[in-house]
Amino acid sequence: MNGSVHSSSSAVDIKLKRGPSGLGFNIVGGVDQQYVVNDSGIYVSKIKEDGAAGLDGRLQEGDKILAINGVVLEERTHKDAVELFRRAGEYVELRVLKKSSHHMNGPTGSQPDHDSSSPSSSSSSSSTLGILAVFAGAAAIFAFIYMRHLKKHF
Repeated sequence: MNGSVHSSSSAVDIKLKRGPSGLGFNIVGGVDQQYVVNDSGIYVSKIKEDGAAGLDGRLQEGDKILAINGVVLEERTHKDAVELFRRAGEYVELRVLKKSSHHMNGPTGSQPDHDSSSPSSSSSSSSTLGILAVFAGAAAIFAFIYMRHLKKHF
């Protein structure tokens, strides 16, 4: 999605009712994790089809969330934005800048997903990969030592 920064976009208000699994979408961005070049905003990275946002149909992947229940997200860290979503209540009013053509740091969906509605999800994807890498490394070292040990005995 390479192109110019925000060509023809419009802000809309979307009110969602939190479902059993939260609001049903993931976010990326923040001043500490820029997702769009020269823009520290919070963006929708994934919509869960059967979640509140997916069933409503107005929120789309790539939309920029400007505010949650009137609280502006400008100049906030990713963690702060996630915390605002968690404390937002059953009904959540979003001010959203609809998706437009903009230059991102990577293709849509290539950044880690961060679920705005589940606790500790900010690091769940990277933690899982980290743990798998540690186990794979340990297995490789064990196999190497085991094979060297077998060679010495033959």
